Amino acid sequence: MNKQRKVFTAFVILLLMTLTGCSCTGGIKQAPLPSWNEGAAKASIIEFVQAVTDKSSPDYVQPDERIATFDNDGTLWSERPVYFQLLFAIDRVKQLAPHHPEWQTTQPFKAVLEDDMQVLAASGEKGLLQLIMATHAGMTTDEFSAIVKDWLATAKHPRFHRPYNELVFQPMLELLTYLRANQFKTFIVSGGGIEFMRPWVEEVYGIPPEQVVGSTIKTRLEIREGKPVLIRLAEIDFVNDKAGKPVGINQYIGRRPIAAFGNSDGDLQMLQWTAAGDGKRFMMLVHHTDAQREYAYDRKSHIGKLDKALDAAKQNGWTVVDMQKDWQVIYPFNN
Repeated sequence: MNKQRKVFTAFVILLLMTLTGCSCTGGIKQAPLPSWNEGAAKASIIEFVQAVTDKSSPDYVQPDERIATFDNDGTLWSERPVYFQLLFAIDRVKQLAPHHPEWQTTQPFKAVLEDDMQVLAASGEKGLLQLIMATHAGMTTDEFSAIVKDWLATAKHPRFHRPYNELVFQPMLELLTYLRANQFKTFIVSGGGIEFMRPWVEEVYGIPPEQVVGSTIKTRLEIREGKPVLIRLAEIDFVNDKAGKPVGINQYIGRRPIAAFGNSDGDLQMLQWTAAGDGKRFMMLVHHTDAQREYAYDRKSHIGKLDKALDAAKQNGWTVVDMQKDWQVIYPFNN
């Protein structure tokens, strides 16, 4: 009877531990990066983190120097069918069109209103810049932040039919959490607009707005109704892409990262800048290889082109994540 009672008691304890998540046998912790398949990519991340956080390791790095920078588009969230900020600008053009009858006959606005993406693409960088200036300027920074939040609350991705800020990569969310648990400071370093990202990144990624480095347009202080406001002007201030990324890192962060994460040729210089520092370094590229669960593209893509950076990764031994093979799930809603 006593033996049966002991077995029953042990069973009840195990059941309670399971239901409550209690680790009463010595603080059992969940293994890091649970949505990552076992393999070289996951192992390289863990090996790096352990090396730079172990005080007995020759590669140990002080916590205040543990800076990790992440591209956003294609690295932390999806970037197809086109960059989400461009989709935001397109929706803004359609919303503002009744106040601009001239857009009916003026490119690239005419292409947007007619849903002619081929003509829009042909307008090139100049055309896209016109869209951005027309839809992102002429209001205060607070007004723009509210517009971005409203858009994210209502707009849905054309393929997945979910809000755009749900199309974040679950494995990368886990990576951010893992790094911060090991006293890394995580930054976004993106070609996207800094004011477009700041309203929502803390809620989604756990990255506060002051740790976002992005492209900017000029702003000006004005007094309106007795209160100071910042007005967004229709003029580019800084483009935080390609060779601009190391410049942005230096200006906003003031420390060279020891880890950098990207997915395209636009991130190559950031990874090179990181690799050029002293001590142990970690560089990683997300390779979009999963057409079924997300998208598959690389060298010939007009969005998130991964060509020179992919070659550099192979030459320098950087980690390349194969989304199809290395990730058990893509998005949080897949769990």
